[in-house]
Amino acid sequence: MTVDNERQQTEEIESGGKKKKNSGKFWKGVLVGFLLTVFVALVVVGAASGIFMFGRSVIGNRARIADSPEYAEETILDMNRIGSKLSLLQAIVNEYFLFDEDMDQVEAGIYKGMMDGLDDPYTVYYTAEEYESLSEETEGVYVGIGVLVSQDASTKTVTALRVFSGSGAEEAGMKKGDIFYAVGEVEASTVDLDVLVKDYIKGEEGTWVDITVIRDGEPVELHIQRRMVETTTVEYQLLDDGTGYILVTQFDVVTGDQFAAAIDELEAQGMERLVIDMRDNPGGVLDTCVQMAAYVLPEDKYDGTILTTATKAGDSDRYYCEGGKIRHEIYDGSGEDRSYPREDGHEVDVPIAILLNGNSASAAEVFSGALQDYGAAVLVGTTSFGKGIVQSLLPLDDGSAVKITVAHYYTPSGFDLHGKGLTPDIEVELELDEDLIGAYDVPLERDNQVQAAIEAIR
Repeated sequence: MTVDNERQQTEEIESGGKKKKNSGKFWKGVLVGFLLTVFVALVVVGAASGIFMFGRSVIGNRARIADSPEYAEETILDMNRIGSKLSLLQAIVNEYFLFDEDMDQVEAGIYKGMMDGLDDPYTVYYTAEEYESLSEETEGVYVGIGVLVSQDASTKTVTALRVFSGSGAEEAGMKKGDIFYAVGEVEASTVDLDVLVKDYIKGEEGTWVDITVIRDGEPVELHIQRRMVETTTVEYQLLDDGTGYILVTQFDVVTGDQFAAAIDELEAQGMERLVIDMRDNPGGVLDTCVQMAAYVLPEDKYDGTILTTATKAGDSDRYYCEGGKIRHEIYDGSGEDRSYPREDGHEVDVPIAILLNGNSASAAEVFSGALQDYGAAVLVGTTSFGKGIVQSLLPLDDGSAVKITVAHYYTPSGFDLHGKGLTPDIEVELELDEDLIGAYDVPLERDNQVQAAIEAIR
């Protein structure tokens, strides 16, 4: 399972003062009449988007429903009428279309168009080739350019959210906030982000990719070498006042163990309080999120529940802790999740603050919402993104697949955050000194949101 999101924001900058106010909004740029709105629909490079359920559909054995007797009965579309119209369109193409027709591409376009007609940016059809590429599990190591990117779910605009230190992208001069206009000859906004990353941005180690970005409304050409990238998703340190600080940039397969190791080391150093920074965290692997929440939380509320999901048919899953183990209950008839139970038996017994902003989404919201419900953490910053729906990746017999929205997820108290986000207990807008605006790394002592979080739990 992984997590995905969608949002919009612009930037307001105060002029004439030492400080500029970054109110969680960003800027708009125009190129050839195309309005580019940034920082929306966050997706991790190297991780699939959405709360995905690989290998087990939350709608159970109906992943191959097309072969079932009920399929024809439940079909609402008039397939005879549609088939007749398609035949007419094909005849017109045969008679008048100037160029050669790629029948595989045309057929795939029909299926993609049907999913697009559902008006859900998270529901997508993948060809067999695309699905094979997307089936690679996120392990935190990949060959690419070293950028965490985002995509607007409606306009498909792609934006650099984080440029990793020592990466080919950093060396080529890519900056946080750059808008991907083209990757090679492919216009970035015309391709689903998962496909854009895996088929066009990633590649063989040592090869190069040309990427055109928009920066301050102007095109910038970047020639970037693909390299082996090992993503460090957790960074931590103990501050002089005994405050532990952990930055979690995304939820990869490797993140859970990195997070636990950070907690253990900070506890060994005498940590008295803890700030967990989830700002700009777009989500990722749900099992990792559950593992991390379980490592922090006690089992004394909500029957140990960390997360529940519910489909429109009423089927529900529950992730919870009991007897020092993480468990997963499945109510869709597909049986027990064989990857559970998993050992836990750990909790963090110091005051905790979690930093959020409008780019904190999905798995970041699952984690933060669970700790907030348990009273284990105070949330500081601005309202989170608000992505509370689940996607299932359903393989089809011909090798293709459909990613489709199938369920809502809920925090332990039953709160549905979709479209609303998590409201911070202490609302603090980010305010940076002018010399830090746009900086990749802001010193913690000059980050007013970090300082507000420390003050809240001191």
